Amino acid sequence: MYLKTLSHHCHLSIQTHKFKQLSTPPTFFNKIHLHSPSKLPSTIRISPVKYNNRSSRLITGCISPSQELLSEDPEIASEIVESNGSIPSIQEDEEENSTARTEVIASKREEFAEDQSIWNQMVEIVKFSGPATGLWICGPLMSLIDTAVIGQGSSVELAALGPGTVLCDNMSYVFMFLSIATSNMVATSLAKGDKKEVQHQISILLCVGLACGVLMLLFMRFCGAWALTGFAGPKNIHIVPAANKYVQIRGLAWPAVLVGWVAQSASLGMKDSWGPLKALAVASTVNIIGHVVLCSYLGYGIAGAAWATMVSQVIAACMMVQALNNKGYNGFAISIPSPTELLQILTLAAPVFLTISSKVAFYSLIIYFATSMGTATVGAHQVMIQMYSMCVVWGEPLSQTAQSFMPELIYGANRSLEKARMLLKSLVIIGAMLGLVLGTIGTCVPWLFPRIFTSDASVIHQMHGVLIPFFIALCITPCTHSLEGTLLAGRDLKFISLTMSGCFSLGSLLLLLVSSRGYGLLGCWCALVGFQWARFFFSLRRLISPEGVLYSEDLTQYRMEKLKAA
Repeated sequence: MYLKTLSHHCHLSIQTHKFKQLSTPPTFFNKIHLHSPSKLPSTIRISPVKYNNRSSRLITGCISPSQELLSEDPEIASEIVESNGSIPSIQEDEEENSTARTEVIASKREEFAEDQSIWNQMVEIVKFSGPATGLWICGPLMSLIDTAVIGQGSSVELAALGPGTVLCDNMSYVFMFLSIATSNMVATSLAKGDKKEVQHQISILLCVGLACGVLMLLFMRFCGAWALTGFAGPKNIHIVPAANKYVQIRGLAWPAVLVGWVAQSASLGMKDSWGPLKALAVASTVNIIGHVVLCSYLGYGIAGAAWATMVSQVIAACMMVQALNNKGYNGFAISIPSPTELLQILTLAAPVFLTISSKVAFYSLIIYFATSMGTATVGAHQVMIQMYSMCVVWGEPLSQTAQSFMPELIYGANRSLEKARMLLKSLVIIGAMLGLVLGTIGTCVPWLFPRIFTSDASVIHQMHGVLIPFFIALCITPCTHSLEGTLLAGRDLKFISLTMSGCFSLGSLLLLLVSSRGYGLLGCWCALVGFQWARFFFSLRRLISPEGVLYSEDLTQYRMEKLKAA
C-alpha cells in the first residue's frame, strides 16, 4: 500500500517497529505536524518484518535533517524517540560510525606518513653523510695500507707499526677539537652573512692548527724514541728502532695534517663535502702508488711506507687549502688570535677535547697492554685494531649528521622535539644496520683472508682468537656515534665528557685486571667490548630520560653563553 507523495525531498530514513492502537498509517500521520507542511516524506511503504518473533510493521519515511518532528500524542512521540529505529538513534549512530571511520583513516594516514617521513629522512641522511664517509675513511685507510704492505715483509716491522701508529694516528684525534671549532665558528659566521668574519675565523684557526702541528713535530723529533720505548716495554725493545724510523718520517707531516684538518672543516662548515673528498681521493691514490713503488719494488720497508703516507698527507692538505681559495677565501692567510678569540675556541673545544682524549687514551692503553705480550700478539693486535679503526669511521658521519641537524630542532625558531626524536630514531636504525654490515665484513676479512696482512701462523692464530669480541664491539659502534652526536648537538657536554671519563677509568681498571690475570689479547678485546657497550647504554639512558635534551622543555641547563650552535 502506498500513500500519496507529499514532498520531493528525502534526506533521512526513520523506522519504527511497533505502535499502540495503530489501525491505519494515515491515522498516525494525521497526528504528526511539521513546521513546513509542504516538506513531508515523499514516499512511505509498509513491509512486514519480524521483531521479537512477532509480526509487526516497518514504516519508513524520509525527512530532511533540518525538519523537526512533533506529535500531539505524547505516547506516540515517546515511542518514536525511544524505539530502536528512532531518528536520534540513527543520526547518532551514523555520526559515531562516521567519526570512527574518520579516526581510523586518519590514524592509518598518520602511520603511513610517519613511515614515509622516517624513510625519506633516512634517505636524506645517507645523501648527506655519504660523501663525508670518505673523509673519515682516508686516515685509517692509509694506516691499513701500511699494515698490509709491511706485514708481507717482516713481522718485526709489522709489530713496530703498533706503537708507531699510536703516535702518528691516534694522537691526531686529540686535535679533533680544531675540526669541531672550525665547523662551528665558520657556520655561525656564514649564518650572519659576514664574509670578512668567515675569512678571519679561518685565518686564526689556521694559525692555531699550524702552531699545534709545529709543536707535535718537535715532540716527535725529541721525545719520539722515549715515548715509543715506554709503549713497547722492555720485552719488545727490539722493535723501537723500526718504530722510531716510522714516527720520525711521518712526524714531518704534522703541520700539514692539522692545517689540512682546519681547511677541510671550513669546507664542511660551508656545506661542501665534495671538495675535501676529491682531495683525499687523490691523496689515497698517491699513498697506494707510493707503497707499491717504495716497499714492494724498491724494498724500503717501513721507511718507504712512512714516506708514502707522509707525502700523501701533505698533498691532501695543499688540495684542501686550494679548495678554500676556489671558494673566494684566502687559505694561506694566517692571523694570530686574540686572548678573547682563543678563549672562545677553548670554550667550544674543551669538552670535546676531554671526550676524545679519553677515547684515544683507552685505545692507546689497549695497545700498551698488547705490546707487552710479545711480538706475535702485538702484530695480531695491530691488524685487528687497524681493521677496527677502518670500520669504526663509517659511523662518524652519523654523529656529524646529528650535530648538523639536531640544533635547529632542539634550539631553533621552529623547535620540535618530536621531530628531533624521529631524527634520532632514523639515525639509530641506520646505525644498527650499518653496525651489522660492518661487523660481518670486518670479521670475515681477517677470518677468511688473514694472509692479506701476514703469513705468520702464530699471528694468524692470535687474530682468530679475538674475532667474536671484535664483532660484538664493532656492531654497536655506529649507534653509539649517533647517540653521542645527538648529545653534542644538544650541548649536553658536561654529561658526555664525564661519562667518557668514567668509561675510560673503569675500562682501564678492567684492562689492568685482565692483563694481570693472564687473559692475553682476548681479555683486552673483551675490555673494549665493555667500553663500547657502556658508552651506548649511558648515552641511550640519558637521551630517553625525561630530563634529557629530547624530552625536557627546560633547556636552560644545556645553554652555554659562549657556546654557539653547531
